[in-house]
Amino acid sequence: MRIAVIVTTYNRPDALAAVVEGYLAQTDRDFELLIADDGSTVQTAEAVAAYRARAPFPISHVWQEDRGFRAAAIRNRALAACNADYVIFSDGDCIPLPGFVARHRRLAEPGWFVSGNRVLLSESFTRRVLAERLPVHRWRGGKWLGARLRKEINRWLPLLALPIPARFRKLGAGRWQGAKTCNLAAWRADLLAVNGLDESYAGWGLEDSDLVVRLIRAGVRHKSARFAAPVLHLWHAENDRGRLPENRRKLEEVLRSGRILAQVGVGQYL
Repeated sequence: MRIAVIVTTYNRPDALAAVVEGYLAQTDRDFELLIADDGSTVQTAEAVAAYRARAPFPISHVWQEDRGFRAAAIRNRALAACNADYVIFSDGDCIPLPGFVARHRRLAEPGWFVSGNRVLLSESFTRRVLAERLPVHRWRGGKWLGARLRKEINRWLPLLALPIPARFRKLGAGRWQGAKTCNLAAWRADLLAVNGLDESYAGWGLEDSDLVVRLIRAGVRHKSARFAAPVLHLWHAENDRGRLPENRRKLEEVLRSGRILAQVGVGQYL
């Protein structure tokens, strides 16, 4: 099974560096990494080129012009550009632990998409991680428990790897709430069948919920990656949410409709 990891980024090369270091430390290196760049300056391109030269797996840089927050569009471009059977979506401020790709590979199952969760790092801890280049992707339980006691992370339990039976991972098979593209995996064929993400969502918010609603409507079920494949979410200032009410209206319209295909989707890039 060929896997592609699609990581979005925008003008934050220090955070992206921490994320790529996490992928370089993966126990499963049989994947391609696509940096889905929503219009960053040349500094990000230079960073990607440097990592490409030392990575044991292919790294691609998929870039689009900076015309505001267009995460759906750059994910679609990367989805169209990748050569994989299975796609893991994440973000350029979400650091994977060493077993992230391997565990997503084990959880992959025809007819299902997989959503994982995240652990939030505090503002001060994020600054320290980036300034000191702390290899937090390699930290183990004791260090993370200490970080929780110091309130450097919002929770500790999701970092535990637990042998949860498959039937319990499928209890929310029809649930769209809570799935986010900072940690979401699906078969590429299923993503193409619903025309990828809907680029008609403008600005931040809910384009990932829209995708999940349409996947479920198309017959693809929701499987949980909790206690298996979390990511470490670096702190950032809150995105502009000025378009959120309109995006919420669009999502409510999708929920009322029977629509499966994105109105403006990945098909334009294929």
